[in-house]
Amino acid sequence: MEKGNPSSSANWRTSARQGKRVVVFGIFDGIHDGHRDFFRQAKEYGDELVAIVGRDEICMQLKNKKPRYSENERVELVAKEELVDKAVLGDSKLSTYSVLVQLQPDVICLGYDQDKLQEDLKNWFKTNDKKFAVHRLKPYKPEKFHSSLL
Repeated sequence: MEKGNPSSSANWRTSARQGKRVVVFGIFDGIHDGHRDFFRQAKEYGDELVAIVGRDEICMQLKNKKPRYSENERVELVAKEELVDKAVLGDSKLSTYSVLVQLQPDVICLGYDQDKLQEDLKNWFKTNDKKFAVHRLKPYKPEKFHSSLL
């Protein structure tokens, strides 16, 4: 979902862009200050921040629980965040990353606790001969805001 034009779902793919595009991944099942800090840190690496929101079935696979909010509700919640320029749904199948092929980011920012995602991306980069700059971000009060504690 794009700010200023919520009905535009595909314009961001084809529009000419200036500056660096940064992407982040997450389930984002209820936005808290830890997410906002994550967005703030990621935005420091570029001009446009795109949040890739994990689908409901991916959440079930990764966290073994159904999210409180539907994938469409979570996209809308993330899109409303001041630092997020666009929020899009991720792939419906793990480890495919077609969303990265579509977005062509300059930078991927990962949270301090996204070790499995980092390893999966590394394998995908090798298999698909892709290269993106990847940065790990610092935790924000992890004892209070880690998603498994919410």
